[in-house]
Amino acid sequence: MVKIKFCGLKRLCDITWANELHPDYAGFVFADRKRRIDDEQAAFLRRALDPAIAAAGVFVNEDLAHIEALVLAGTIQIVQLHGQEDDAYIAALRQHLRVPIIKAFSIADSADIVRAQHSTADYILLDHGAGGTGKPFDWTWVSKIKRPYFLAGGLTPSNAVQAAALQPYALDVSSGIETDGVKDKEKMKSFMAQIRAYRR
Repeated sequence: MVKIKFCGLKRLCDITWANELHPDYAGFVFADRKRRIDDEQAAFLRRALDPAIAAAGVFVNEDLAHIEALVLAGTIQIVQLHGQEDDAYIAALRQHLRVPIIKAFSIADSADIVRAQHSTADYILLDHGAGGTGKPFDWTWVSKIKRPYFLAGGLTPSNAVQAAALQPYALDVSSGIETDGVKDKEKMKSFMAQIRAYRR
């Protein structure tokens, strides 16, 4: 059964809506992007988030000590890597932490799928470009994937069922549930409704 991740939550109302709609995961962005939040803000939002919803921290080439501190503080339960982190970086992270690790891959052609397939991360995330583009890549390539993956990039309520039919482990949505750069409760509701109807 496909899982759902709402990424880029940064306001208390985003958390309130997530608690009502109950995705499987919530994403806090610590990378230097438009949805970035700081550690204090993330801790506040985590306290407000339903304990049953796991929080993922999104990082780009982050210092290991910073990630470790956020995990040990209970702010995040999953580490999501979007930079040039290699298997050695993942191994170093695992020496200190026992949490799931997601490694994101930019998919431009089928060769990128092969590269993602060999990652030592617990999960891979397949995205268009460097992430945050709001555009999908060519989904026909995912038929070659033989491991659990998060599908991201260009997801919206209108294509949620089509994406779920590819049988990813999870759908990771951010800009597709926003209006004017902020989360939109109606779009969040619509996305969840589409997936819940598909799950039946």
